[in-house]
Amino acid sequence: MTSATYWAAIDRFRAFARTEPDREAVIYPDATKSADLPTYRHVSYRELDDWSEAIAERLTAAGVGAGTRTIVLVLPSPELYAILFGLLKIGAVPVVIDPGMGLRKMVHCLRAVEAEAFIGIPPAHAVRVLFRRSFRKVRTTVTVGRRWFWRGERLAAWGTRPTGVAPERVPAAADDVLVIGFTTGSTGPAKAVELTHGNLASMVEQVHMARGEVAPETSLITLPLVGILDLLLGSRCVLPPLIPSKVGSTDPAHVAHAIEKFGVRTMFASPALLIPLLRHLEQHPIELKTLGSIYSGGAPVPDWCIAGLREVLAEDVRIYAGYGSTEALPMSLIESRELFDGLVDRTHRGEGTCIGRPADKIEARIVAITDDPIPTWTRVAELAGELENSRGIGELVVSGPNVSTHYYWPEEANRQGKIVDGDRIWHRTGDLAWIDAEGRIWFCGRKSQRVVTANGPMFTVQVEQIFNTVAGVARTALVGVGARGAQRPVLCVELKPDADAATVEAALRARGAEFDLTRRIADFLVHPSFPVDIRHNAKIGREQLSQWAAKQIGTDAQR
Repeated sequence: MTSATYWAAIDRFRAFARTEPDREAVIYPDATKSADLPTYRHVSYRELDDWSEAIAERLTAAGVGAGTRTIVLVLPSPELYAILFGLLKIGAVPVVIDPGMGLRKMVHCLRAVEAEAFIGIPPAHAVRVLFRRSFRKVRTTVTVGRRWFWRGERLAAWGTRPTGVAPERVPAAADDVLVIGFTTGSTGPAKAVELTHGNLASMVEQVHMARGEVAPETSLITLPLVGILDLLLGSRCVLPPLIPSKVGSTDPAHVAHAIEKFGVRTMFASPALLIPLLRHLEQHPIELKTLGSIYSGGAPVPDWCIAGLREVLAEDVRIYAGYGSTEALPMSLIESRELFDGLVDRTHRGEGTCIGRPADKIEARIVAITDDPIPTWTRVAELAGELENSRGIGELVVSGPNVSTHYYWPEEANRQGKIVDGDRIWHRTGDLAWIDAEGRIWFCGRKSQRVVTANGPMFTVQVEQIFNTVAGVARTALVGVGARGAQRPVLCVELKPDADAATVEAALRARGAEFDLTRRIADFLVHPSFPVDIRHNAKIGREQLSQWAAKQIGTDAQR
């Protein structure tokens, strides 16, 4: 029989539940009331500890325990955190996924995990029933909300306090899998990432270090994982009203209201939320006196957005541009003051986007660009000379205690995405970059989206940042048309409202002629609205744009 295990970091949460039992743990919108601005309720640390223990007790009775893969499809809420802490207390493995990737893609991914338990809201269970063959190994089901036409347990019927004494549990091994999370699939096939007990414990420490080892006090939470980490650090976690699959639809007035009402000190948000928040604060100035730091992530945040936030917020607010992925969070970080001390100017001259120095205990290196597997570090050394052909720009690889070393699925992802270096595993990010003399990483674009011309490679972010400064341009996207090795570089352009296409194109051609990197671009195509990821509205679908550009150029050539 498998021994009862748990995630040892939970002890930090329990300590707060003992010493500050009445401290608010999760502050959330009251769905029963409607008003222009939301009203809120909360659960305390003691209540959340008891509730998660009750869930752990009932799941254990249902046969869920150490290593049980459990799909969790629940909206951000106290229920979500009670469920996640309940699973972590018994060593079960939550399987989390972004529903924004689309229904069929999501079902395809979840099928591969072969989960044995399923906890979700009614629409999630409807999907489970509709695609029952994809969830054939599920034996335990729990509905959060009203159960429709399927059988199984209801979370509400379990109560919020355990009925017995919690059994003795021992900490799991650091290498045991704790969570399976999926990449978004926005720039390639979605992959199931294994995060171990050790990975997540290290993540808590790294987030704490990134904040200068200052307790978060009150945090605005827009990503559930950040909420887990902050609860382990004793934070009051405020959940604003938002739709997880469409963060960009969040009302920025509600975000500003929550910051002001609860004295939020720190927040994590993607550009999909930060850009509307900036626009709101420009139109409705609010002092937001308590806000001390903002951490961005999920997608690259435009430098103009960071600059705008510095204008509308207090001078001492620290704004960090973060870089990370499902496999490694965080990887690097840079604060706005350093960014605007000459680094943004370098970005606009085509050096790439500076994403800062590696996070605490993260080591970063650059390897030569190849689409082939790199099985060992010996092969890295053999390819090193090829970096000269790409001006020293290569694929960023990282290693550290918070970095996932294995994919659950597909197995091919391990062959393509990991490098064995003795006892160490390096993760290939799929991002192109270079590292300067001060140890700062400069992001140049996705490897899969590079344009390979007869004159050498061109990298998307390097090129686009040169053109994004042109008046009338909302954003640009470099794509290649034709066979790799002889691709024709094409710049797709999304215009700002009321911009004149002919005037902008003339300015783009003049700007391109100023730089060696962009001088060979002869094709500029105005696109009405770039295809982007649903969740962040920031990751451009350059693959779709490339197909569109090929048709446009073909049509133009026939005229």
